[in-house]
Amino acid sequence: MKTILVTGANGQLGSELKKLSKNVKFDFVFTDVDELDITDILACAAFFDNVRPDFVINCAAYTAVDKAESEKRIVWKINVDAVKNLVISCSLHGSYLIQISTDYVFDGKSSVPYVERDLVAPQSEYGKSKAAAELEALTCPKSLVIRTSWLYSTFGNNFVKTMIRMGQQREALNVVFDQIGTPTYAEDLASAILEIVGKIDSDEKKFAGGLFHYSNEGVCSWYDFACAIMKLCGSKCRIYPIETSDYPTPAKRPKYGVLNKAKIKSTYEIDINHWYSSLEKMIDALNRVETL
Repeated sequence: MKTILVTGANGQLGSELKKLSKNVKFDFVFTDVDELDITDILACAAFFDNVRPDFVINCAAYTAVDKAESEKRIVWKINVDAVKNLVISCSLHGSYLIQISTDYVFDGKSSVPYVERDLVAPQSEYGKSKAAAELEALTCPKSLVIRTSWLYSTFGNNFVKTMIRMGQQREALNVVFDQIGTPTYAEDLASAILEIVGKIDSDEKKFAGGLFHYSNEGVCSWYDFACAIMKLCGSKCRIYPIETSDYPTPAKRPKYGVLNKAKIKSTYEIDINHWYSSLEKMIDALNRVETL
């Protein structure tokens, strides 16, 4: 049976992969920094010699976008140096590497969904580190980089959980309406990754490396997203639209981050859910957990 190594397993995507792994016929090894420090090249080498993974899904990343502006050294160590280490180990062992990236590699000045061949122009330290990580990952002979956007899950901290909590505490909230993108349910992304891995495992000729985009279908602003969250969780909290300039942050965010998913859908025959239906599913799952 083939072995899948998942790094950053305690994060949103890693946790979703762990949940779904029970229904997939692979041997999984889940690690976070306590089990494997991927910024340590010697630790990576020893771990790979022992485990010999066939697939590596790198979910580990520094994702505190605003904090990244003042913590550049650690951001690049986790987001770039660690990927270099994984590339070396994957190349030596012939492992497939699946690297997760972000819409923040773009400048957000487009008015049409970004395709994989569009030039990157990151505007934040986080975005710059993830763009550099893409280049490193693609030097691996068997690599696949998946860009995603606005990730959320029943696990960890994210926009959906924050809105639900604040909606219970406040009568009204201000949310930016001039940043456009697509929310992505981490369970959907995890499912798509495992589907791709399964297809490659069944027939190695189906492997197509390079850059791919994956988010849920549809488009919305953070304001629209927040309104949908309040509606689905039955909150009476009112949401008011504001401009990005009204809510300054240390890191500059793309005003437009919609990703074109045609390539991943055609190459790997992936079906993708609309963001609203996936949000419904996530909130239902969250409610079930809270009532247990």
